[in-house]
Amino acid sequence: MIFMSYIKKIDVKKQGKKVVLIKYSQGKDGAPIITFPEFAGFSEIPDEDFLNVVTYLTSIPSLEAASIGFIIIIDRRRDKWSAVKASLTRIAGAFPGNLQLVFVLRPSRFIQRAIADIGIKLYRDDFKMKVPIIMLNSVSDLHGYIDKCQLTRELGGTLEYGHSQWIHHRTAIENFAMTVKTTAQMLQTFGTDLAETELPNDVQCTEELLSAHTDHHSKLKDELKLAVKQGATLLTCIREPVTRSANSKLSPDELENVATVERLLAQLDETEKAFDQFWTKHHLKLEQCLQLRHFEHDFREVKLTLDNLMEAQAGFSDIGDSVTRVEHLLREQKQLEEKGQEPLEKAQTLALHGEQLIQNNHYAVDSIRPKCVELRRICDDFTNETKKKYDILGKSLELHKQLDKASQWCEAGIYLLASQAVDKCQSQEGAETALVEIEKFLATAKEHQLSNPKEILQKLEDVQEMFDKRQVSLKKLAAKQTRPVQPVAPHPESSPKRASPKTTRPAGVGGPLISAFRYSIQYYSTPYFFSFSHIINELIETERVYVEELQSIIEGYASEMDNPSLLHLIPSVLQNKKDILFGNLPEIYEFHNRIFLKELENCIENPELLARCFLKRKEDLQIYEKYCQNKPRSEALWRQCGDSIFFQECQRKLDHKLSLDAYLLKPVQRITKYQLLLKEMLKCSKNSEGTAELEEALATVLDIIKSVNDSMHQIAITGYEGDVSELGKLLMQGSFNVWTDHKKGHNKVKDLARFKPMQRHLFLYTKMLLFCKKREENTDGHEKTASYSFKNSLKMSTVGITENVKGDNKKFEIWYNGREEVYIIQASSVELKNTWISEIRKVLTGQLEACRGKTRCDLMMLPSSCSCV
Repeated sequence: MIFMSYIKKIDVKKQGKKVVLIKYSQGKDGAPIITFPEFAGFSEIPDEDFLNVVTYLTSIPSLEAASIGFIIIIDRRRDKWSAVKASLTRIAGAFPGNLQLVFVLRPSRFIQRAIADIGIKLYRDDFKMKVPIIMLNSVSDLHGYIDKCQLTRELGGTLEYGHSQWIHHRTAIENFAMTVKTTAQMLQTFGTDLAETELPNDVQCTEELLSAHTDHHSKLKDELKLAVKQGATLLTCIREPVTRSANSKLSPDELENVATVERLLAQLDETEKAFDQFWTKHHLKLEQCLQLRHFEHDFREVKLTLDNLMEAQAGFSDIGDSVTRVEHLLREQKQLEEKGQEPLEKAQTLALHGEQLIQNNHYAVDSIRPKCVELRRICDDFTNETKKKYDILGKSLELHKQLDKASQWCEAGIYLLASQAVDKCQSQEGAETALVEIEKFLATAKEHQLSNPKEILQKLEDVQEMFDKRQVSLKKLAAKQTRPVQPVAPHPESSPKRASPKTTRPAGVGGPLISAFRYSIQYYSTPYFFSFSHIINELIETERVYVEELQSIIEGYASEMDNPSLLHLIPSVLQNKKDILFGNLPEIYEFHNRIFLKELENCIENPELLARCFLKRKEDLQIYEKYCQNKPRSEALWRQCGDSIFFQECQRKLDHKLSLDAYLLKPVQRITKYQLLLKEMLKCSKNSEGTAELEEALATVLDIIKSVNDSMHQIAITGYEGDVSELGKLLMQGSFNVWTDHKKGHNKVKDLARFKPMQRHLFLYTKMLLFCKKREENTDGHEKTASYSFKNSLKMSTVGITENVKGDNKKFEIWYNGREEVYIIQASSVELKNTWISEIRKVLTGQLEACRGKTRCDLMMLPSSCSCV
């Protein structure tokens, strides 16, 4: 466009006379021809203008035509030799293209022609042209080299040329080229901005970003349409002669212009297609991001509602102590179930929506799938717990109804025995009457037999035994007359339920019996009895399910990787990497299947042995640490090949609803499940026998979880040249603010240290304290992973500790070489600080005791003749 302005400027200055022409006419080999017509003021054109014009003209032909070489025609028939020389000199020094031939129409006047003949021989080498310079006497000589149809009328040719039209077309083409370039730059800038845009974390920001990007995209599409319209209009203008007259033909110049515009339009079309393709992907990702944010927002709301529902359900631990109470609890349970229907339906609908997102190839599958699993798990837990509650309350209701009937039967029986007058039983007739009454009453005993609990049956049997003894006595009296005895008996009118204060009953019968009877029912009705047994049963049942799931994974996936008939389905990236994908899962399965499950099953009859199982297998449970350390590598491998046909086929055979990655999370979930169940057991058995062992078992599981967590952080340490396994046991790890204070020659550092803390992640081993810098990075658009870049280390055998720092109760000091180097460490809380100080103190105390022990050993090894002070 700049060069085009120079052509216009020269054209204006020279009053429209043609200074230089480019004709897309061709020589015999298709070379482009540039003509320098006669013009007296050629030498007056500034060198910069001339260079720019020639550079522009040589850039117009196609690369193929330009590579053949340009043919230059210099018309100086009315000029002097000096003009010829000046023209050749200027062209030789400024022509930027590849030359093939130079034709010079020499001056027509005799003297100037003679001078030109001599001059060209003398100065040919001075022109420094590596191509032939052919001097021609007339236009007819030129026609011997170039066809007339490729030459303008000035050179005796037939080629039509309109200089102003040529400039008009070229200006329009340059404007269009600039528009194409500007549009492409705008699209590229917008594409770069889109690629660098971070996806928002909430619904509103995502909607705003999607709207803003869509508006910007619409504006750019409008710009593209305008550019295409501009090119189409220009193409129509160039082709106007052919459109206007069917006999007209486009000149070579015009054909070249058409080709240029079509090339620019094609470039614009390619740019638009590439932009549309990129925008489609970006727009899809933004829409999926918005779907994800809506899903996460709905998940949080539903999860909160479900948690409240589960918490309310957990509060229904009472199973009632009477029929009325149990019926009330059943009504409350029914209300809770009805209240939970809507949240459960929302959860199921949301889980179904999440699965649809996964099926639609959503980019955040790893985030959506666990949430769907969690929703379905909570729904299943609530449904199962509701069924269990109904079952327990139903049994409790039936038990209390039978209890009431049995209680009434016992009361009636005791009253019957007490109301039978002893004096009347002394006669045969009286004894037989009393015997008939007892037999009638005993006939109703079968209606009140209970299956549970045993104590109730025992009490009923006691009453039955009382009747049996009375029955035997009465039979003896009926068979043998005895002398009458004056008895003391209660009034027969006394009510069975409201006995007279004077009423006497046989020892061990009546109030004490019913009290014991009631106490038995109350004991078996306590939340502790049902809750503790329920937790143990849940632990064992879930352990059995867990072992079955591990077995299905190993047999249905791991073993199938060695199946020759399925080898062709296994992705190449998965070849020989079974140990990475599954880790030590077979080892975990063997331990639970052969050892731990059987030991837990032995606790059904002996619940007090449960805590000992965890204490006994503390070391064996450390296998989970190795599994969790391998989990990041396993997940990375799964992301590469999880959608392969091999895993789909295995899942189909197993009839699993979830894919393999969900089952590979089971070991991590299981160790956490132990913690939760042990905590619930502690709540149920508070201040009872075995509480201490349960607390110790819980501490064991928490220690395993902490060890697993610490090891996951430890494997992320980078840049440490030594072997971390040689540093001893990892005791603690965590993030702190750290200031450094160097006493020798570091005054500036000391001053700045007070104001600018360093963020450091500390790893405390028995032999070393490591200072690392925490870094977080994204992996494939997934969740951020942390790594710890090693910065410094201190040997624990050479450090000291100051537990309190003036001015801040969350700070403490670790110093080195007699406080030559001091590290001021600030914890996030006083409790965290005290925990670290306690661990460091234990390490230092252990080192001191080890040093003293070594000293004593050294003294004991001294010869008896030696003495030491």
